Amino acid sequence: MKLIYPAVFKPFSDGSGGFVVEFPDLPGCVTEGKDLEEAIEMGIDAASGWVLGELEDGEKIPEASDYKEITVSENQMVNMLLLDLDAYAEKYGEKAVRKNLTIPAWLNTFAEKNNINFSKILQDALLTMAQTK
Repeated sequence: MKLIYPAVFKPFSDGSGGFVVEFPDLPGCVTEGKDLEEAIEMGIDAASGWVLGELEDGEKIPEASDYKEITVSENQMVNMLLLDLDAYAEKYGEKAVRKNLTIPAWLNTFAEKNNINFSKILQDALLTMAQTK
C-alpha cells in the first residue's frame, strides 16, 4: 500500500540549513533533518512509522489533506511525501497476530515428527509471496 501525505518543512531558526518536518494529518508526527534531503528521508520514516502503528492497533488512518488547503508561514514549504507501507512494514513491523489453520492429519504428523515450526513456515511462505508481487 502506498500513501501520499503533505509535510510542512520549517527551516531551523539558526540558519544551519536543517528543517523540522510536521504532518498536518498525523497528530504528533514530527521529525527533523540537518538538510532538505535528510529531512525528507526522516519525514518518510516518521510518517510511515506513525501510520503503521495505527494500522497495527486497528485504527483508521486519516485521509491526506489537499495540498492546496495547507497554509504555511513565510520560509516554510509543503511537500507531498510518498510512503511505501508494504516495504516499511516488512522491515519494521512488529505486531504478531495469532492465526488458526487447518491441515490434513497426515501432514500434521509429518511436521511434528520433523520438528517443523508451523509459524515460521507460514511466515516464510507469505513473505516470499509478498516479495514476488
